[in-house]
Amino acid sequence: MLHVVFNEVEVDLLKEVMKLDPTLEGPVELIRDDYAMGPVFGLDTDDGYAIRKQWWKEMLAGSPYGDERIDRINDAETVLSITRYLDEDPEHECFIWMGQNQHDVAGYFWLVSKLQAYQDRVMILYMNNLPFLNEKGQLFYPAFLSEIRPTEFLKAKKLARPVTRSEFEIDPDEWKKLCDENGMVRWLEGGKKLVSKEISCYDQEIRRFVGGDWQKANRLLQHIQTRMKNRLGDVFLMSRLRSLATTGVLEIKGDPGAPWKDLEFRQPGAFGSKESSSVQE
Repeated sequence: MLHVVFNEVEVDLLKEVMKLDPTLEGPVELIRDDYAMGPVFGLDTDDGYAIRKQWWKEMLAGSPYGDERIDRINDAETVLSITRYLDEDPEHECFIWMGQNQHDVAGYFWLVSKLQAYQDRVMILYMNNLPFLNEKGQLFYPAFLSEIRPTEFLKAKKLARPVTRSEFEIDPDEWKKLCDENGMVRWLEGGKKLVSKEISCYDQEIRRFVGGDWQKANRLLQHIQTRMKNRLGDVFLMSRLRSLATTGVLEIKGDPGAPWKDLEFRQPGAFGSKESSSVQE
């Protein structure tokens, strides 16, 4: 069987799981792009892809990643690798692993629309409102696969089911609808329901974590990512912090186009206040 995941850390995680359960042995493919963010209209066309690639390039300005992250994204080639594997042997199956988050679900919608020719051979494992045990033996509900211990995956594999014919009809249509709406954010409302939102939809929550003292950008990003209800990528978060600073909602120290490590943020007009959400240096 071939496995598909949507976060890089999960590639090594599944390899650890395979050591515990050899019946899961098989190649692991990674869908790299975050289809929950950014322009997606006409994404299957050269123009649509170029628009998205340019958007990512602008988002990555000043980041520690440079253009390397853009160059590594080639999900179309990954789909070809998946379909070649399925074409090699009619017994081969594709297992799609998803956590309950907008990133994984949007990636699934994008991918499943490419695999309609392989109905009955595409399986889905969606950790939707499912309890697992953490290292302390306590029940919790993971949003990302990386939150689940490898030993717990032995239980999770029993949840695999085929993507139904109905899903192969409805889900690609839902993805096309989202692409035509071309909102800059796809928001997970529950289950597999994604809705289009404006790019500022997370701004109010982001602002809550910015205190009255100057906060180094890198530490602030880490703080926001660990505290937000919906975990977002650092590239998107930085773009929103910069936007909030540009409009005067936040204050910024440093040139907005400078590398992230050289930037600091705080609430406007606040001098030395010690808000509980502040990240101390």
